[in-house]
Amino acid sequence: MTDPVAKPENDGSKNAAPKNQGPPEKPGRKLLLDLGPLVVFFATNYMTGDFMLAVQLLVGATVIALAAGWVLERRVSMMALVGCIAVAFFGGLSVYFDNDLFIKIKPTVLTCLLAAVIASGRLMGKNPIGAIMGSQIRMTDEGWRALSWIWVAMFLTTALANEIAWRSLSTDDWVTFKVFGITTISLVFGAVSVPVMTKHQIED
Repeated sequence: MTDPVAKPENDGSKNAAPKNQGPPEKPGRKLLLDLGPLVVFFATNYMTGDFMLAVQLLVGATVIALAAGWVLERRVSMMALVGCIAVAFFGGLSVYFDNDLFIKIKPTVLTCLLAAVIASGRLMGKNPIGAIMGSQIRMTDEGWRALSWIWVAMFLTTALANEIAWRSLSTDDWVTFKVFGITTISLVFGAVSVPVMTKHQIED
């Protein structure tokens, strides 16, 4: 929460992401909270062969991870919140209708939606990525613009890959793709993003 008596900084960049107060974010803890539910999903499906049980535990673990992030960090990222809602919604539909299609198309629907939001925001002169990342980084508008289109490409690549995967792979193989394939795509585009963020970062 922002200190009401603190004077706002003016660094001359209207596109810098807003600053947040609170405990510093620990990368290792965040990685565990992000990947923990996927590990539970993969391990449950692998060890029991019960896909719907794995989906139920994925939903539960995702909700627990979100709550733990709030308790430990006193913040919840927009991406984590949106992801949790999507997992709960599509996972709940799969379990309720006993149909794996819903959870399989979740990555496609979610990433296409995120790509559309970011792209339309940029075209309207907004900075959706800055709002999503919050206080994690401050960059010039050129940097935010470049990062935005990298993320759009990442989300569209993920959507295309998931469409190919769920249509052509068995359910067990799709689970492997969901955990390792989509994570790999994110890591690759994350590596591409690092030089952009480093080049255009605004130092305090």
